[in-house]
Amino acid sequence: MALSAVIHTFDVQLADVDRGVYEDETLRVARHPSETDANMILRVLAYCLEFEEGIAFTEGISSTDEPAVLVRDRTGRVTAWIEVGAPAAERLHYGSKLADRTVVYTHREPGKLLASWAGKRIHRAGDIVLYTFDPGFLDGAVAALARRNTMTVSVTERQLYLELNGTALSSAIGEHRIE
Repeated sequence: MALSAVIHTFDVQLADVDRGVYEDETLRVARHPSETDANMILRVLAYCLEFEEGIAFTEGISSTDEPAVLVRDRTGRVTAWIEVGAPAAERLHYGSKLADRTVVYTHREPGKLLASWAGKRIHRAGDIVLYTFDPGFLDGAVAALARRNTMTVSVTERQLYLELNGTALSSAIGEHRIE
């Protein structure tokens, strides 16, 4: 018997001072049976940190031709391709050709990930931004995870403050570029 996705609900208060974005959202996130809790939290954080009109979760891990999150304008054109984890260079190449902007949020070691992309064919590679968090940050978020979650996300001066179900965490948001 195949396992089904587990639905997690996040009541999010978002205050991104750096971008002037202040929103309250309720997110229903399906976690695929083969997806880790860390990857799911990363998808939720990517959604919050990239929030703008037209943002949406995709089918995620079960989709081979879409990123975890994307942004479409009113005409349906993809304006932002937002990957999580450690996407292959081919996915970044495809996403960068399709969208105006491509970003990656990872919980992996950035040096190793950047090295895996080095020398590979990636459209507009220098424009792709890789975002990282402090070691242990996502582990702390995973430890606080429940099926129904209350979450406050605040960003100021590239510092992320997260409160998840009463657990307070913080991390710098590291920014890296493909050379």
